[in-house]
Amino acid sequence: MSMRRRTLLKVIVLGDSGVGKTSLMNRYVNNKFSQQYKATIGADFVTKELQIDDRLVTLQIWDTAGQERFQSLGVAFYRGADCCVLVYDVNFIKSFDSLDNWHEEFLKQANPPDPEAFPFILLGNKIDIDGGNSRVVSEKKAREWCAAKGRMPYFETSAKEDYNVDSGFLSIAKLALAKEREQDIYFEGIPEAVSETGQGGGCAC
Repeated sequence: MSMRRRTLLKVIVLGDSGVGKTSLMNRYVNNKFSQQYKATIGADFVTKELQIDDRLVTLQIWDTAGQERFQSLGVAFYRGADCCVLVYDVNFIKSFDSLDNWHEEFLKQANPPDPEAFPFILLGNKIDIDGGNSRVVSEKKAREWCAAKGRMPYFETSAKEDYNVDSGFLSIAKLALAKEREQDIYFEGIPEAVSETGQGGGCAC
């Protein structure tokens, strides 16, 4: 009986503060939703195990702070990433306009060997708000942006209503798995980055 391979994929979730990155992750991993999240400081990660075809996959999903003052932390967290989830709020145009910057910054910091082929997806979150009447970014506009970025997959999501969250993360896992190189995946510096002392790093904010 052949052993099934277990694969670890590092997923980075990026987007402006307040677009729902933590909510999406918590819905996906724990199937829970709360209005009470505090802003993420620096970065944090959660894991989720799933099976794709005959492969056991552990997603290590990194939630990064959306505030610009934490972007200098990027390179340590982006290194070794297998895929990237970009998130914006369909009701807030600035979060959509920031996507170019997040996309470029990620490619610059992560420096993947083949930037053109690196797996990204875009999630347009909070489609539930006001029954969709307050949205300012149309699905058409988002899909045009994705097309210009090499046909990036796009999902409209609601962490609150649990809409399309599983589909979005499953899509990025499959994309990353397809790109995965046949070598052992290892991550430099993760124990230090998330140690107890590291997290309590005297932030006076």
